[in-house]
Amino acid sequence: MTTASPFSPADRLKRLPPYIFVELDRAKERLLAQKKDVINVGIGDPDLPPPAIAVEALKRALSLPRVHRYPNDRGCPEFREAAAAWHKRRFGVELDPLREVRALIGTKEGIGHLPLTIVNPGDTVLIPDPGYPPYFSGTIFADGKAQFMPLREKNGFLPDLDAIGAKKGERIRLMFINYPNNPTAAVCDLKFLEKVVAFAHKHGVIVAHDLSYSEIYFDTPSPSILQVPGARDVAVEFHSFSKMFSMPGWRLGWVAGNADVLAALGGLKANLDSGAFTAVQLAGAELLLNGWEAQKEIRQGYQKRLDILVDTANSHGWKIKRPAATLYAWLPVPKGFTSTSFAMELIEKEHVIVLPGNAMGKEGEGYFRISAAIEDSRIKEAAERLCRFVRGNLSE
Repeated sequence: MTTASPFSPADRLKRLPPYIFVELDRAKERLLAQKKDVINVGIGDPDLPPPAIAVEALKRALSLPRVHRYPNDRGCPEFREAAAAWHKRRFGVELDPLREVRALIGTKEGIGHLPLTIVNPGDTVLIPDPGYPPYFSGTIFADGKAQFMPLREKNGFLPDLDAIGAKKGERIRLMFINYPNNPTAAVCDLKFLEKVVAFAHKHGVIVAHDLSYSEIYFDTPSPSILQVPGARDVAVEFHSFSKMFSMPGWRLGWVAGNADVLAALGGLKANLDSGAFTAVQLAGAELLLNGWEAQKEIRQGYQKRLDILVDTANSHGWKIKRPAATLYAWLPVPKGFTSTSFAMELIEKEHVIVLPGNAMGKEGEGYFRISAAIEDSRIKEAAERLCRFVRGNLSE
């Protein structure tokens, strides 16, 4: 005789949005079982090989007895010093490696944990919409209130700071921004970041700039919020080896900026994890010091793939602008479709998986995202199938 399980998930988990990929995943598995040629350009999982110098540095580090002990929760000195040196060379920003840099087990971990260190129950968190889901889930886990900042094409996918305000009795505590942006591929200039810092000072807000895509730019290098005078009073910035060096499986990143925020985040992490594997940190330090050419090669690889996508689509008469940064193209769905219906019909008819825009937030409705994290020939084939699908539906 069996009885019903007494288990039920915590209420905070029930507040998370539904997993929009369930139907797409089911369709993909069914088509693969039928031996169909499915092309997945929906996921931003970097596929280019990591730089060889990182692999060699990791091999050397593995022979050191100290790397097999518990890591320093702040990050090993070599890593923090290398990150500070990288900021100095890349942005002209001087950082204290001990107080203003902290290693992370991937940027996602740091972003998800940050609200727990800043947000009290009921505090408001400003979240871009569309945006990276951990901004919202981290807010939910901290019992914060999400206030979404619409990112709309007419504003260059930048939030309208003048339209933001707290409701009576509410306190805005934290703001997430992300440029170069996922999913829209939008970029910002230093002038916008100056406005963000001014807003933060005026309203007593901490800013978290997710700069994971800083090195995947194709024209103008992306700025750092820490370049703005006064930014370190109100801001921290996240960086990712997943995107910068095509190392998503290594789980390494760092956060830099306001020393008090970093100390609070460190206090949380000291109770939850023991830090990133020291051998991986040492390999990361080697890359930050000597991996500039590797960064360039990765950037050029994504630019080539996005050029293939754009050129193929435009050769079929579909006018697509070249993305200025990231490994994504953010495109409007054809008339007559929602983001989800477009994605579902595309996988059924052409066996191509894209990310429906509403998976990244309500304001993403009407768009879909294509990722260049797939080899050249496959992104070209995906573009050909996409154009065939769109052309066929427009002619109906």
